[in-house]
Amino acid sequence: MTTIPGAHGAPPVAKPWPALWSLIVGFFMILIDTTIVSVANPKIMEGLDTDINAVIWVTSAYLLAYAVPLLITGRLGDRFGPKNLYLIGLVVFTLSSLWCGFAGTIEMLIIARIAQGLGAAFMTPQTMAVITRIFPPDKRGAAMGIWGSVAGVATLVGPILGGVLVDSLGWEWIFFINVPIGVVGFILAFRFVPKLETHQHSFDILGVVLSGAGMFLLVFGIQELNSDSIANGVKWTMIVAGIVVLGLFVVWQALNRKEPLLPLKLFRDRNFSLANGAITAVGFTVTCLSLPLVFFFQIVYGYSPTQSALMLVPMAVVSTAIAPFVGRRLDTMNPRNFAIIGTVLLSASLFLYSRMLTPDDTQWAWLLIPSAIMGVANGFMWAPISNTATRNLAPQQAGAGSGVFNTTRQIGAVIGSASIAALIESRLAANLPAMPGGGKVSEASFGGGDLPDALKQGFTDAMSQAILLPAFGALLAAIIVVWFAKPKRREGWGSGAGNPTGSLSLTDAAVETAGQPVVGGAGAAAAGAAPVEAAPVEAVEAVTGSHDLTSKG
Repeated sequence: MTTIPGAHGAPPVAKPWPALWSLIVGFFMILIDTTIVSVANPKIMEGLDTDINAVIWVTSAYLLAYAVPLLITGRLGDRFGPKNLYLIGLVVFTLSSLWCGFAGTIEMLIIARIAQGLGAAFMTPQTMAVITRIFPPDKRGAAMGIWGSVAGVATLVGPILGGVLVDSLGWEWIFFINVPIGVVGFILAFRFVPKLETHQHSFDILGVVLSGAGMFLLVFGIQELNSDSIANGVKWTMIVAGIVVLGLFVVWQALNRKEPLLPLKLFRDRNFSLANGAITAVGFTVTCLSLPLVFFFQIVYGYSPTQSALMLVPMAVVSTAIAPFVGRRLDTMNPRNFAIIGTVLLSASLFLYSRMLTPDDTQWAWLLIPSAIMGVANGFMWAPISNTATRNLAPQQAGAGSGVFNTTRQIGAVIGSASIAALIESRLAANLPAMPGGGKVSEASFGGGDLPDALKQGFTDAMSQAILLPAFGALLAAIIVVWFAKPKRREGWGSGAGNPTGSLSLTDAAVETAGQPVVGGAGAAAAGAAPVEAAPVEAVEAVTGSHDLTSKG
């Protein structure tokens, strides 16, 4: 079994870079899959003969299955080895992608996407755990900078790649493309990623059950609000029940004295609490915004998936150019100022989209302006919020804090996906006339052929109104970040300072190893954000206790 070396010594492997690039292959694939489906939704609706409400579950199911296990899969990696958990997750994700491509019904596709999400949840925590453990502190920033850049590119490239694949080969290929990538990623990870030391943990099974059940009830109830398949009383009962179960989850976390999934003591820090609120709102917003835009471009303008994705290229280009500039200045300037600018601009760009959408497709060039503004917003927003989340926490707590932070972002995304689906259904029903026979226009797939001219204004109005939901979500994030306090300065972060022997105790190692990625990408890494993972709670509490754990194997 590999022994964790001193904080200032050599890394556990002589050549960590091949391991980094091996992990990037799988992580790139996971992140692309969070955005690649958005441009394929109309074609999936056409191919599987389904409606908007059902097709949104293709995304919501993936996000839900991805988010719920994140708080525990990091500890599973620490217990059974991050390499083993990563490879298992990669196999599950790759086989599920094949299943998605062959799905002949919307129900089968949704089930396959759940399996995909579980595979992604197994992979994500292990990737950052390995990087943090195999790179010494003086090289870790560069590694995380590359890692964050790849993550940002993957998220932005997803819709464009999806458009090309859907246009040239069909919607199934947004999933089939993962199979060869997954095989290559498995071979590389098996060959180059080292086996690392494992540690014993207890697992909060009740916490997992309560959080999963609560999220499912809440998301299902919200997303089905405009569906006729379930009685209204049942829908609202599910929503209320979901909130109650999530409340019970929080109570259980407060009572659990072993290793709770959610260390509530972290929320005593003002910036951590506010940053989690902000990232939940941002995750909600970013997930909401693409769907009405993609539907508008493809259904009203008649654009192909590739053309509709290209309308968002200014956002990708501007964001990629600005993020490093912001990241380099976070150590010398208050991150709050950047976060305010980013969230305000994000909200402004969405309000602008809402005002500018028109059925007249000769006005398409004007819609590149809010796309570019959104790119500026993205460049100013992500790194400052993630940097602020853990900056004030003690090093022993920052790892666990980053795990909670990543999970709250995913929860925001799940609720956002469900909410925008319900709102689009509602707005289509309100703005479009009934179909012949009394059916609702909102139940049509809109996947094939051009939308009749008589319906284009109503559909445009529906999408304009739907975009207001993420616009207000971004505005809420802006209100939250205004209250950020100026971060404290911390010396010796992640370097083992205060440990004169140069050897890592199990407590320190746990902070270095375990579970969830710090969100924010290259900007956060460049800014000096703590390159740490979610620490097991027993390690966090041990630091404040009476003994060192170095001798605990």
